[in-house]
Amino acid sequence: MRPFTNQRMHEMTTTDPIQHVEDMVARARAAQLRFEANGSQALYDRAAAAAAWAIMEPSRNEALARLAVETTGLGNVADKIIKNHRKTLGLMRDIQQAKTYGVISDDPETGLTKIARPIGVIGAVVPSTNPGATPANNIINALKCGNAIAVSPSPKGVPTCEALLGYIHAEFDKSGIDRDLVQMIPGRGSKETTQRLLEISDMIVVTGSQNNVRRAYTSGTPALAVGAGNVTVIVDETADLTAAAQKIAASKTFDNATSCSSENAIVVIDAVYDAFVAEMAEAGGALITDDTRIIEKLWVKGHLNPRAIAQDADKLIAALGLTGEVPEDTQFIAVETTGIGPDHPLSGEKLSRVLTVYRATDFDDAVDITRKVQLFQGAGHSVGIHSTDTTRPMTLAQAIPTSRVIVNQAHTFATGGAFTNGMPFSLSMGCGSWGGNSIDDNLHWRHFMQTTKIVREIPAREPKVEDIFKDYWAETGG
Repeated sequence: MRPFTNQRMHEMTTTDPIQHVEDMVARARAAQLRFEANGSQALYDRAAAAAAWAIMEPSRNEALARLAVETTGLGNVADKIIKNHRKTLGLMRDIQQAKTYGVISDDPETGLTKIARPIGVIGAVVPSTNPGATPANNIINALKCGNAIAVSPSPKGVPTCEALLGYIHAEFDKSGIDRDLVQMIPGRGSKETTQRLLEISDMIVVTGSQNNVRRAYTSGTPALAVGAGNVTVIVDETADLTAAAQKIAASKTFDNATSCSSENAIVVIDAVYDAFVAEMAEAGGALITDDTRIIEKLWVKGHLNPRAIAQDADKLIAALGLTGEVPEDTQFIAVETTGIGPDHPLSGEKLSRVLTVYRATDFDDAVDITRKVQLFQGAGHSVGIHSTDTTRPMTLAQAIPTSRVIVNQAHTFATGGAFTNGMPFSLSMGCGSWGGNSIDDNLHWRHFMQTTKIVREIPAREPKVEDIFKDYWAETGG
């Protein structure tokens, strides 16, 4: 933990934005030291619960969801309400029994006693795609482990983050919890103020642009930053095609594909291709075979078309020039293509209700296509498979540079934790060394805590040399 510096703890009068950030972090650090000095598991749990109820209370949840869509222009209200509720509820389930204060383990056999310790002030950079759920997730995790947290939202996410913090502070007031434990960079922020936050926090958590991720890792502060998504999912010849199509459709369209876990490409084995396309049509997916036409509309001057990014189906269809050409009940556009790499933008992340479709000759070919897509973009994040062959997920896991293989599930709902799988609830997925990250887990409460170890002497456990090397000597001749 960085040492406390004696800076002003009251309202800031300076107009210097960098000084604003430094004053904010100083107040957060002072509040965290008081939080820790008066700490208990009950206090940390109560603070986390206050932050969780601030976003889960139904009227505030809806207000935050509406504000997020109005100010960012991304996603849709109904799905953001679901996301705010389920992600927070799942997180609270995950941390309910977690010990984050005092002695968390005491092992006489090893002589080690572990004591939970806060990290200090967490600096969190959060994206406009989830301007309510992501900061809430980070705030809850930070408070659960005895930390303070300062948030840097994207410019479009500022109104939602301000409203969220207002709700959290109102809940804090009910229990006498210090408001300075949860703060945000005032105003719209800037690269300079975010950079200063990265430099002076005790740890930083970054979700969103890969530019911010790179800045986090070079800031000089311990960083937990996550990689880019570009999910690819295989549909093989053994799959339940109806279920697969329905799950992919539900996942692809959720919150208008704002999630990094939204399917960006599917690889369908030739033997079931036509049958699956028919099932996909029943689920609301219209197949387009002219990929050039979609590319010309989905990208404008080398950038994703803002009229298509994270928009409802009707707006996307209009942006792509497909009005009247696809069925009225179309919920997403599936585009056949073969190319992979920088000259083939459909093989990358699209942040829209557009799904790239590859056709594979067999399972080996499907794995090869998936690997190439991931090596181009999204390495380390996650892939999926719809199959009843129980051996194939393992084959995929050993062949692809990925941290997660999602089996027979709607990818968006599964990757970041679900009530029907064992992944921790999170909105930030680490991608390991494949994605240039320090973690390959879902970011969760354990990442917000460190430990002090008391080390006691125990009876010696020194082995004989021959006990260690006898098998090796037997194999090599000594």
